[in-house]
Amino acid sequence: MYVPMSPPPVITSNNTTTSTSLNVGDGSSSNSMFDRHSAAAKRYKYLRRLLKFRQMDFEFAIWQIIHLFIAPQKVFRAFQYRKQTKNQWARDDPAFLVLLMVSLVVSSIIIGLVLGMGFFGIIKLVLWVVLIDCVLVGLLISTIYWYVANRYLLANPKSNIDVEWAYCFDVHLNAVLPLLTILHIGQLPFLNSFATNTGFFYCLFGNTVWVIATGYYVYILFLGFSALPFLRNVHVLLYPLTGLFLVYILSIIVQWNFTQMIVLFYEYRVGHKRLP
Repeated sequence: MYVPMSPPPVITSNNTTTSTSLNVGDGSSSNSMFDRHSAAAKRYKYLRRLLKFRQMDFEFAIWQIIHLFIAPQKVFRAFQYRKQTKNQWARDDPAFLVLLMVSLVVSSIIIGLVLGMGFFGIIKLVLWVVLIDCVLVGLLISTIYWYVANRYLLANPKSNIDVEWAYCFDVHLNAVLPLLTILHIGQLPFLNSFATNTGFFYCLFGNTVWVIATGYYVYILFLGFSALPFLRNVHVLLYPLTGLFLVYILSIIVQWNFTQMIVLFYEYRVGHKRLP
């Protein structure tokens, strides 16, 4: 089991430290210019490492996956430590992304088998979950949060400090892994039942799983942006939980089964016709 080094004291915009590490909230224009000029090089290095599995730290990635369920704050403390040692918030190792993609492929194959989608149906399902649900939706959500953070949450908008887009994408990946794990694994034994039954129990159980998974996703997003010391009023990112709870109560009253809706949607997208 990988055990990371204890990170140095977290630097905030209200205090300083005598450490030789870079201050993440100093607003230095030279540091900001360096970050912007090196962004392309960092992306190139990250993408190049996707093809070099021997250089990936899978042990640390597994440590992060485990702690996203049991102690997610520790994962974001590792991000703070990376900023102080490597001067970047986002991951420079794609091992976590690779493990996430592998887990999505495996879980999607199992779901396709449970739903009886057939070989080509399973291939379509895997491509949809990986490329649309994870990548495309992830790019959209990350861009939205990147814009909101830089437009409304910066403690000092006039400074040269901003939120890295790649960090927003990493925060989304951290949040989406527990979400899909809960939904794909937690409901796996009941998918066929949810697809054919509209009773109150199926609605209550399925929607409860959905609200737990989605609520945890919002919470991980909140932790991710709370780790940035130059942001303020990050608590507003928890406001969607109120709307989520109201939708949950309403769905139970009208018996709107989220799981049944998603199962039918995926079956429609892959062209799978359920036998009566």
